[in-house]
Amino acid sequence: MTEPRTPPPDLAELERAARAAPADGADEAAGPVVDCDNLVRIFHTEGVEVQALQGLDLAVADGEMTALVGASGSGKSTLLGILSGLDVPTAGRARVAGHDLLAMGRRERLAYRRRTVGFVWQQTARNLLPYLTAQENVALPMAYARVPRRERPARAAGLLDALGVGDCAHRRPAELSGGEQQRVAVAVAAANRPRVLLADEPTGELDTASGEQVFAALRRANEELATTVLVVTHDPLVSRQVRRTVQIRDGRTAAETLRDEELTAAEYAVLDRVGRLQLPREYVERYGLRRRVRLSAERDHVGVWRAGGEPDRHGGEDGEDGREHGGEHHEGEDS
Repeated sequence: MTEPRTPPPDLAELERAARAAPADGADEAAGPVVDCDNLVRIFHTEGVEVQALQGLDLAVADGEMTALVGASGSGKSTLLGILSGLDVPTAGRARVAGHDLLAMGRRERLAYRRRTVGFVWQQTARNLLPYLTAQENVALPMAYARVPRRERPARAAGLLDALGVGDCAHRRPAELSGGEQQRVAVAVAAANRPRVLLADEPTGELDTASGEQVFAALRRANEELATTVLVVTHDPLVSRQVRRTVQIRDGRTAAETLRDEELTAAEYAVLDRVGRLQLPREYVERYGLRRRVRLSAERDHVGVWRAGGEPDRHGGEDGEDGREHGGEHHEGEDS
């Protein structure tokens, strides 16, 4: 028998509670809530070694909403598995809200998954228990976190209302559309006021209209419930609506797209802590860059040249800009 519906708190009350909640890892120094440095994950399958992450660096500020993009097999889902506490990296450093993901013991890892992070799977069936109503699904994680029983119905109803599915509270998953299921799943992931909400292709099985509603729910969790959101997506409609998109290629962060308040985009290559960067594949192919390249230090940029090219101070070998001989200029700040 379902519990009687308690009038939900309004959104302002939920937001105040989220911002007033004590932060996990309160002793962490001011810095990114997600901090990965030279992260490595190697899988061994039937004698074959697969390097899913090959020295990945990533920093996400508290309160940020970031999209991770990349081809299949690039390492996106592996990274989310590590950040969620479901997997353990092979080497490197990974910290989330003050938790060292390489050093956590079993009990700390369990508490971390219950309180510090929330997770939304792509497959709608994995997010919700089919025999519970939407409100009961949202209240269930609160039981594991030992939220007092009398508080759970009101908090669950308030979250569902905040994410636009309050009318679904007493329906089971089979009675919901795919988009409604995913919005309820966002409420489940946000139930214990996590510092970080992770979503793996949350719109991947939905039509455009439903996908936009799910993304709107993620954005409300970010903006109004004070939750950092990291979402893996192939959907350009999602990645274009966040201020920061991180591209992962071959197990490393390769490029970032930053957008201003009008969502005007500028793309940047990512420079890691030891000075490595990945050149875009189209540049490598266009200019015939192989194995080694020549660098030239200019006043306000660095020139990258095909081995054997002889840049002069006026451009390239041909007296123009070196592009005929495999040169490429990557703009940067004056140094």
